[in-house]
Amino acid sequence: MPTAVPERATGATGEGPDVRPGRSSALPRGTGRTAARIGALTVCQAALMVGFGLLITGPARHVWPLTVEDNVNEGFERIRTGPLTTLSYLGSEAGNTLTVIAVTLLACVALLLVPRLPMWRQAVFLAVAVSLQSLVFLAVTESVDRTRPDVQRVDDSPPTSSYTSGHTGAATALYAGLAVLVLARVRRPWRWPLAGLLFLVPLAVGVARLYRGMHHPTDVIGGLANGALSLLIVGRALFTDGSVAAVPSPRTGPDDATAGAREREPGSTAVIFNPTVTGEAALEKLRRVLEQHGHRAPAFIETTADDPGTGQAAGAVRDGATLIVVCGGDGTVRAAADALAGSGVPLVVVPCGTGNLLARNLGLPLNPSAALDAALSGAPRRLDLGHIEGDGLAPTHFAAMSGAGLDAAMLEHTDDRAKSAVGWPAYVLATVATLRTPRMRLTVRLDDAPVLHRTARMVLLANVGTVQGGLTLLPAARPDDGLLDLLILDPRGPGGWMRAVGVLMRGRSRNSRPATVDHLVPEGTGTKGVPVEFLTFRRAELTFAAPQSRELDGDPVSHGRRLTAEVRPGALTVLLPTRGK
Repeated sequence: MPTAVPERATGATGEGPDVRPGRSSALPRGTGRTAARIGALTVCQAALMVGFGLLITGPARHVWPLTVEDNVNEGFERIRTGPLTTLSYLGSEAGNTLTVIAVTLLACVALLLVPRLPMWRQAVFLAVAVSLQSLVFLAVTESVDRTRPDVQRVDDSPPTSSYTSGHTGAATALYAGLAVLVLARVRRPWRWPLAGLLFLVPLAVGVARLYRGMHHPTDVIGGLANGALSLLIVGRALFTDGSVAAVPSPRTGPDDATAGAREREPGSTAVIFNPTVTGEAALEKLRRVLEQHGHRAPAFIETTADDPGTGQAAGAVRDGATLIVVCGGDGTVRAAADALAGSGVPLVVVPCGTGNLLARNLGLPLNPSAALDAALSGAPRRLDLGHIEGDGLAPTHFAAMSGAGLDAAMLEHTDDRAKSAVGWPAYVLATVATLRTPRMRLTVRLDDAPVLHRTARMVLLANVGTVQGGLTLLPAARPDDGLLDLLILDPRGPGGWMRAVGVLMRGRSRNSRPATVDHLVPEGTGTKGVPVEFLTFRRAELTFAAPQSRELDGDPVSHGRRLTAEVRPGALTVLLPTRGK
């Protein structure tokens, strides 16, 4: 039912005290299972670290490069100066036990108290990762006896083994963990420099410990590995496995009895929003922006698990809405676009999700209010949509990308709660579990060209080309050129992966198009061993030898053996900022 956002976010009047969501003291379901998984993996981590330590102090101690480690420490000793010693002190103190404890406590308190909704998963992630690396460090130093470098040491020697570097391990767990949270939760442009500085802190700590004669190079490497493994174990358990359920929290939205107080008039604006990623405060800001642009009394309509936006958008158009604002991720935008295809009713994309691929490719700000303001100040533009269907997949549209294989498997392993907790880095964590996705065999028929036979790790059907992190997978893809683009990724072995990464990182000229159906190469004429293949089409039929993972605009769909995609030129009207603004 359409609901209007209230003028002020308040508690229920006369019905008791205002309840802040997310403050429940109930223990989340699945905590015990997740704790057991973390514990088991930590034991494996400790065994691995101990095994490496016994190796470098035993059979491998006379093997290069261990035989030249002392040269590194002696080199640092020779270049010591007063200013460098002072800098090394600052670097070393950044990984000191008291410093790490204090910064961890402050960060966790900030995560729980500063945001309107406490980020308990992020706080637990940071605290547990730092704690686990400390436990592993203690276990390792008790099991591996390694003397410190035979140079003059700047600091007093603690009664622990030189292996591993506890300062470096603690700094890695803390500062790299903070960097991950910054990339996940901060939308400002300065998040990249800040995250980069945080990632550099553990390296600075490691160099400082070498300079001060406290550790061998392999001790520092062990500390980096210890902290990184703790982050990976805790991050996967909390953010990608999905075994810990969030505690249900009371809604603080408008009372149901007054939810429909504002009647929608013909020619009005409908705001379709995903309540799991769009809070009440954000909706209030959007309402103010709409009113500033003359859109009075907009109707706010929630999506549901059963209907992520298609029914709401279709209903709003039937009721006379002349502008549809969609607040959510790519899945919500895709669902609304499916209903608006060919209608001519303009859509405004307000990025509130994790990936926001369409918004990124359209050059929209990633701040929801700024994106809405920029779009309402712009002009309508007709964009293409991809029409897609397959076995077990009802005909629908996609706005950004669809595909099968590695990409879809990665999305299957990414829990929705993980995306809401850490943002797009949850995809990176999930990728670890999907890199061994087997190669698939498929046939490809593009337009009226001959059938192609291919093997691939991943295939992408794309209307846009850029994904998270600014990586452009299909540089020539444009959402208004009347074509769709196909990426076939098929690296073989480490060399093939390196070549594929090189091609994707290097990109291609935005002014040139990849191979078209007139330049396709049939099987057996030179495509074997090509790690990346770019093609364009208006209609594509993909048939897989076995059922594959499949996805639509970042949402996994049922496994299947067939995908048929066709471009619908100019099917979607979107309000976009005018160039130069």
